[in-house]
Amino acid sequence: MTEAQLRERSGNKCELCGSESSTGVYDVLPEPAAKVDNQILVCGKCKAQLEKKEELDSKHWSCLTTSMWSEVPAVQVVSWRLLNRLKQESWAMEHLDMMYLDDDMLAWAKASGDHENDSAVEFHRDCNGAILQEGDAVVLTKSLDVKGSTLNAKMGTVVKNIRLVENNTEQIEGKIEGQTIVILTKYVRKQGA
Repeated sequence: MTEAQLRERSGNKCELCGSESSTGVYDVLPEPAAKVDNQILVCGKCKAQLEKKEELDSKHWSCLTTSMWSEVPAVQVVSWRLLNRLKQESWAMEHLDMMYLDDDMLAWAKASGDHENDSAVEFHRDCNGAILQEGDAVVLTKSLDVKGSTLNAKMGTVVKNIRLVENNTEQIEGKIEGQTIVILTKYVRKQGA
């Protein structure tokens, strides 16, 4: 399905919360075994929380009580996954108990394992707890010897344009003297924070 078809299907609104602001395509992975469309249109807020770049806002997700009844399989799957992530909320658990997915849809919904995660989101944080993002500049709070090299990164060195190490919130990558190194987040302070 093209983005234009998605926009037509959804009335150019987020298929989860109904917002019209900054909507974009979201792939509901992994692709289901049955041949159904695995894309939905979501707003920026929903996408950030789906991708765990923002903490889940249970007030925002009260919209699931409506989206769970969607006729679009991918919307049902995402609603089911989010209700599971929010199941510590009594309203989410009640709606999860009401929801029915056939065997193929349930297999698709469970395939990502996302429903087993709670609503907690792990962020890359510096030594003071400030959230680090791709492209930030950080300052070393400790002199570091770089393994496999004679390079010694001195305390106070500024590392610009960092990259976040995926699946490990305790590590970032940055260049010091032209060499890309992995740095533990507990040894950096976000510049300007």
